[in-house]
Amino acid sequence: MTSQPEIETERLVLRRPRLRDGPRIASLLNNYQVTKNLARVPYPYTLNMALDWLLRQKRDWTPETITFAVCEKKGGLIGFCGTHREGQFTEIGYWLGQPYWNRGYMSEALKAVLEWYFANSQSDTLISGVFYFNTASLAVQKKFGFVETGIGKRICLAQSAEIDHIETQLTRSDFFRATRTQ
Repeated sequence: MTSQPEIETERLVLRRPRLRDGPRIASLLNNYQVTKNLARVPYPYTLNMALDWLLRQKRDWTPETITFAVCEKKGGLIGFCGTHREGQFTEIGYWLGQPYWNRGYMSEALKAVLEWYFANSQSDTLISGVFYFNTASLAVQKKFGFVETGIGKRICLAQSAEIDHIETQLTRSDFFRATRTQ
């Protein structure tokens, strides 16, 4: 069990969420263009929701339940990337505030978290997925070796609807094969 990992990449620091991140989280998530892509995040999104979520974060982390605040080294918090247990597998999820889209930040953060996960976990498989319309997120996953395993349904709180969800899976070997050439 790891208590407080911190990961540094070229442009980012991935660290434990802090209570003082609440206003920034609320600001970034109170944007329908972001929340419509997320299953468990309602819209509108308030400061109280952010603070409640932060208070529920676990004190001790394991590779199966970890949340990294994704922060620009000079600009502060821009999103999150983390894992949670979903049935027999660990699921990874992530989001970025809209001003930070299309800059390669999520690829940089996701690669770092996946490397950390496989270095600290005995598991050989992670799952994830995207709503059918989120082609940018699916492209990021495929870049690191995720493969589509089917289409299911997920509730999207922001859209108050059950939406087609492309299910994906990543094995340790597929990840290392995909990143060997990057």
